[in-house]
Amino acid sequence: MENNYQLTEAGYAQLKEELEDLKGVKRFENLEALKEARSQGDLSENADYDAARDEQARIESRIKEIENILKHSEIIKENSRSKVIGIGKTVTINIIKDGKTIMENKEYIIVGNLEANPFQGKISNESPLGKALIGKKKGKLIPYKAENGQEMSVEIVDFK
Repeated sequence: MENNYQLTEAGYAQLKEELEDLKGVKRFENLEALKEARSQGDLSENADYDAARDEQARIESRIKEIENILKHSEIIKENSRSKVIGIGKTVTINIIKDGKTIMENKEYIIVGNLEANPFQGKISNESPLGKALIGKKKGKLIPYKAENGQEMSVEIVDFK
């Protein structure tokens, strides 16, 4: 089966860490909660037991999900000598709308879809902005359509 997910080395390490935490600490805490709830007697009307079982299902589901992602992922090697923008690159841009710069020297890291978090400055290579930037060079002015449908331009100030 081909790799479905693209992850940076940091994203891969973060998922491995979460998996270890779920399999170790979270599972143990959940088992303790289940034991405590069972000791309360009648399980048919025991909200603590139901909550612990729901948490157990959530933990096991997330473990399976992470294991699948790690099994079917490709780690994107960051090529420091590349002359074009790709996944793993930190890009500094100016966003221009109607001839006016509306955002100056905004920095984003281009990551795979699973790692994207715009609030942390991580944009997906599959987002409209990510797609517009991939394969481009420093100094270029690129037109693109934002997710809200607005037409804008992006000036690539720098990338590393």
